[in-house]
Amino acid sequence: MQDHDKNEPRGTNWDGWGHGFLGVIIFSGSLPATRLAVGGFTPLFLTASRAVIAAGLGAVLLALLRQRRPARADLGPLAVVALGVVVGFPLLTALALRQITSARSIVFIGLLPLATAGFGVWLHASDRPKPAFWLFSGMGSLLVASFALARGGGGDLAGDGLMLGAILLCGLGYAEGAHLSRRLGGWQVISWALLLAAPAMAVLALATLPETWRGIGLPAWAGLGYVSVFSMLVGFVFWYRGLALGGIAGVGQLQLLQPFLALALAGLLLHEPVEGGMIAVAAGVVLCVVAAKRFA
Repeated sequence: MQDHDKNEPRGTNWDGWGHGFLGVIIFSGSLPATRLAVGGFTPLFLTASRAVIAAGLGAVLLALLRQRRPARADLGPLAVVALGVVVGFPLLTALALRQITSARSIVFIGLLPLATAGFGVWLHASDRPKPAFWLFSGMGSLLVASFALARGGGGDLAGDGLMLGAILLCGLGYAEGAHLSRRLGGWQVISWALLLAAPAMAVLALATLPETWRGIGLPAWAGLGYVSVFSMLVGFVFWYRGLALGGIAGVGQLQLLQPFLALALAGLLLHEPVEGGMIAVAAGVVLCVVAAKRFA
């Protein structure tokens, strides 16, 4: 296995930023797709079934490419990844989307860079950005938060709390997975994490099977398919690779673009109005991302 810590530069590697951006594009469809899926499935079944489907695909990849099993010391970090991105984020966002609009849930994603960078610094002291990085990161997150408040509507205290919890767990999973990917590889990390969670998720899926499959429309099935294949597996292939090559704190700032990409998708898929002010805020966020990269 190649050690990316020794062989790949961090922070200035544009290849890492390219992989990260592709991951962000894929993840941008996650919340709109989840919104579609919860129209036909319960949050518990959706969380469990998407994990089981993705675990099956990951197992096939691991077997075909004859990947070596992770060391025993890697099981704990893989469990953290599973807790954050296989169980925690999907479940909490699915629950939140039962109470708040997709537009409101999407703007919380702008807080992910701070969560990812914060956990990256806390867990792995070698990844320490300059003070100016935190300034621009905070400015970008403040823009996103201000946009959420200004947009208004669809707000719910419980739903907002669920989204904040989802962001914290996702940031933890991103940071731990990025560190592991430098040793195991990006798609291998999410695949092993999915397999680790698969037994529990399979039991949960069976326990929460819909009483009837009738009445579950095509949009719900399409949402389930997207979050199972792209959100749970394909996106992480690019995202963890990008974080490993470009640095957790630096590439993590690309997540500031995700709310606006996702809002555009929500407008197309869910027919929600896209406000003109979003463009101005998005431009400010892009500037913050560029500035944060310089100081990462």
